[in-house]
This record gives sequence, structure tokens and C-alpha cells, in this order.
Amino acid sequence: MKEAPAQKPGQGQFQPRILGFLCNWCSYAGADLAGVSRFQYPPSLRVVRVMCSGRVDPTFVLRAFSRGIDGVMVLGCHPGDCHYASGNYYARNRAQVLAQLLDLVGLNDGRLILDWVSAGEGERFASLVSDFTKQVAALGPLGHGEALSPAELRVRLAAADRVVQSERVRWLVGRKQEMLEKGNVYGHHVDASTLDSALKGSVADEYLQSRLLLLAADEPLSVKQMAAAIGVSPRLVLPHVMSLEQAGLMTMAGIEGHSPRYRRA
Repeated sequence: MKEAPAQKPGQGQFQPRILGFLCNWCSYAGADLAGVSRFQYPPSLRVVRVMCSGRVDPTFVLRAFSRGIDGVMVLGCHPGDCHYASGNYYARNRAQVLAQLLDLVGLNDGRLILDWVSAGEGERFASLVSDFTKQVAALGPLGHGEALSPAELRVRLAAADRVVQSERVRWLVGRKQEMLEKGNVYGHHVDASTLDSALKGSVADEYLQSRLLLLAADEPLSVKQMAAAIGVSPRLVLPHVMSLEQAGLMTMAGIEGHSPRYRRA
């Protein structure tokens, strides 16, 4: 009987797929310098070149995950050095929302990183890619490490994608930096913690409503059935069902026993 050939170090280990959004002026140039300088880093990274980290819409990140990418890097200019003045601050605000959504979806927020690399930091770029690849490799394939089935993960990511496309969330994320710098429409200073709290509450509400709409798309369900499917209290679900009904997004499809059933309009 022949012995199995000995594995080389790293052979057979999970190799994550990493997608990187790199700004044209700094981090992409830093990646180019890393290559010219022959700094070593894993071949796991696939690069998307964007003009600014502020151009990276949250939908790009969520759809990357929905297509099986195991980790996403967003790398831009250092704060204060953005070619477009404040684009990286908008990227940071969006990353905060994405971290919250990953938590709501049930994915480890370690699968997403936002960091800064200048054009002269080739070694830093290589180090960031190496460290992030190790971090994602330790988490395992997308969804597996979090014990989420592909079907469940797909539904949850679809709900998250609806959130970042909602008018309320996009408005709050887009205006956050302006309100921090200039105040509200009355010129009054707005505290960062107040804005963060309002944004966090809006994201949580929008995510729950998105889950409800997706659940009720196939068949009419009672409030108790929706709550059981999502794993929350019916008391939490009922106000959102009423709100969706008033907005014309959900309608009552009949009554079974003593329980009204609702479906997506």
C-alpha cells in the first residue's frame, strides 16, 4: 500500500477570494509600487480600480458577497489627503453602515476592511493584503463559518441590499458628513453620536422591513409566522407590518382563524 504524498505547507488549506476596491490616486498607486518593489503578498486579491473610495457604493460590496466573495477591501487615500477633498470620509460613513448590516445578516464584520494607503506605501499595501487574507482564511468560506446555508445567506443579503438602496438610509449616509461639518438646515451643530444613533435605528428598521417583504412575497403569512421565520418577537414585527401596509407595500390577504395574513403588494 502506497503512502499518501506529504502535503506541502499551505496545500489543501482554504484560500479565500478577496475583492479590493482601490482608489486611483493613492491605494492603486501603492499597489503598483508593491509590485515594482517585489513586496510579497498572497495572490488572493482581485482589484477593482475606482477614482475614489467614496465612489464605492454599499451595493457593490453586498453584491460581491452575494456572488461568493469571501472578503472585501476598500482602500483609499489617508484622511485629509483625498484627491476629491472628502471622498474618503463618505467611504468611512458607508463602511459603518455596512458593518452594521453584516452583523444583522449574520456575517462576521471581519470580512470587510476599510483602510488607507498612500501612493508611496507599497509595503503597507502588501502587509494589509497579507493580514486580511489570513483573517478571512481563519473565518472560512463565506457563510460556512457563520453556519448560514447558501439559501438563507442569499435572502439576507438581498434584504441588506434593499436597505442600502432605500431613500431614507441613502439620505442619512449622504448628509452625515455635511451635517457634522456645517450643522443641520438651521445651522445648529449636530452631535456625531446623535447622527450615528439615528442612522443605526434606520438601518435596523429598514432591514427588518426588507426581511418581511421578502418573506411575504411568496405566500400570505401571519405576523406570528413572520416573526418565527426571522426569529424575533411578534410585538416587534406588528408595527412594521402596519407601517408597510400604510405605505402600500404590504396588503392583508385574508384571515385564517383569528390571524390576519399579509402578503407583499
